[in-house]
Amino acid sequence: MPHRSLFKSMGYTDEELERPLVGVVNSQNEVVPGHIHLDTIAEAVKKGVLAAGGTPIEFPAIGVCDGISMGHVGMKYSLPSRELIADSTEAMALAHAFDALVLIPNCDKIVPGMLMAAARLNIPAIFVSGGPMLAGRVRAGTDPRFVSLSQTFEAVGAQAVGKMDDDTFREFEDHSCPTCGSCAGMFTANSMNCLTEALGMGLPGNGTIPAVMAERIRLAKQAGTHIMKLLQNDVKPRDIMTRDAFINALTLDMALGCSTNSLLHLPAIAYEARVDLPLSLADEVSARTPNLCRLAPAGPNHIEDLHWAGGVHAVLKELAHLLKTDALSVNGLTLGENIANAVNRDPSIIRSAADPHSPEGGIAVLTGNLAPSGCVVKRSAVDPSMMAVSGKARVFDNEEDCVAAIFGGKIQKGDVVVIRYEGPKGGPGMREMLGPTSALMGMGLGTDVSLITDGRFSGASRGACVGHISPEAQVGGPIAFVQEGDTISIDIKAGTINLDVSEPVLYERKKNWQPPTPKITGGYLGRYAKQVTGADKGAVLQ
Repeated sequence: MPHRSLFKSMGYTDEELERPLVGVVNSQNEVVPGHIHLDTIAEAVKKGVLAAGGTPIEFPAIGVCDGISMGHVGMKYSLPSRELIADSTEAMALAHAFDALVLIPNCDKIVPGMLMAAARLNIPAIFVSGGPMLAGRVRAGTDPRFVSLSQTFEAVGAQAVGKMDDDTFREFEDHSCPTCGSCAGMFTANSMNCLTEALGMGLPGNGTIPAVMAERIRLAKQAGTHIMKLLQNDVKPRDIMTRDAFINALTLDMALGCSTNSLLHLPAIAYEARVDLPLSLADEVSARTPNLCRLAPAGPNHIEDLHWAGGVHAVLKELAHLLKTDALSVNGLTLGENIANAVNRDPSIIRSAADPHSPEGGIAVLTGNLAPSGCVVKRSAVDPSMMAVSGKARVFDNEEDCVAAIFGGKIQKGDVVVIRYEGPKGGPGMREMLGPTSALMGMGLGTDVSLITDGRFSGASRGACVGHISPEAQVGGPIAFVQEGDTISIDIKAGTINLDVSEPVLYERKKNWQPPTPKITGGYLGRYAKQVTGADKGAVLQ
């Protein structure tokens, strides 16, 4: 009775309180383009829940914009915000005894953070994202072309060396991001929203229906009605997010050429779902999965093009022989049933498995004496000339020094740029290196310079960018012992990355090495740095 009394103080009726209470986890805010419109998604979800006999109760989740937090201390908070989202969703759901959840994410860390919470809580749950932004359109010279956020960062490098005039620079600023929604390419947000479909936690269309389309509102209403069916049938996230589901997600990941951040987030979600998902499994799946799509930044097309071509389910149908088709989805159907009627309407966007862009997946896992626990590269976004390189190490202990060297003209063709002490502990927070990679591209060095880091990359990064070097420098990983001028060899096809220095020399360097003083010791980041695991384990907290 006291509990009901408190609800009645907010206007809830006896009839509403007799129905299941469905938490609507809304990450709407006024600072993230992918989240500015989520109030409309939440309203549609609530209508669906009401129509199906539930009582929707909305509560908030935070969300960080990776683009706006890029290039300053804010990026240190992006990856750690994933854990805050998972923890706060858990706290709200259990503190108020919700019967089920509809979760509304959209951007980079919000999707995996909520998926982690759903797996941890294991009460009926369904996801509906806010959808992707439409591609921008600029008139570069005389020919109009479609662009997205990645080109704005590259434009900075182009302007710095006189390759872009001020008027064109301003045009990119004004027109690259034309609508609400998650940034238009196959960057981290859209990668994770597409993978949510393959995991079985989102309805068909979740990953690709543009944010501005009415179809997205209809999808949200359907999510509201489907959560009541999941509750009635007692279907929980761990019934859906099984090992088979993660294999399906990895398979889609490789076919789409998703962001390398997916190999941080999928293991973290699997950890909460009590599924073991080592990097070695991702490597196995990549070896047998053809890359069917080359979406921005790997190619000229965007998520809206994938949607019109048939979406995620059309891609999965091309891969049916590689999938665990008995895996369950939130709509009550198996993956095989969901993709049975999918149609590939544009083979130029979604290649067939018989005619792929490459026989291997879009992401490669590399190992060697520089990364004994592994590292990752978006193979589909690497120029063929850069698949096997050897060059002189240019070593930087933070992103800022590297960016200054790039814009100062100190990086030359053939160099291998090393940015270290940017890992989960060393950063702390494992910043994205979109600034350096975009500067190299914009300045015309993208097919001549490689970049490796124990940090990570934006899904918008392209080129020979190897991230997640594990173990990281802060804990004494080999990347800490690289010296200026050392030779580093990278062979993406062979899956290797090595420092060409003898073992006795490395031993001496390690013996004389001392870990640097942590950059941040107080506040949330201080606590995070003490608890976070390596990138190869998904950078989860222990």
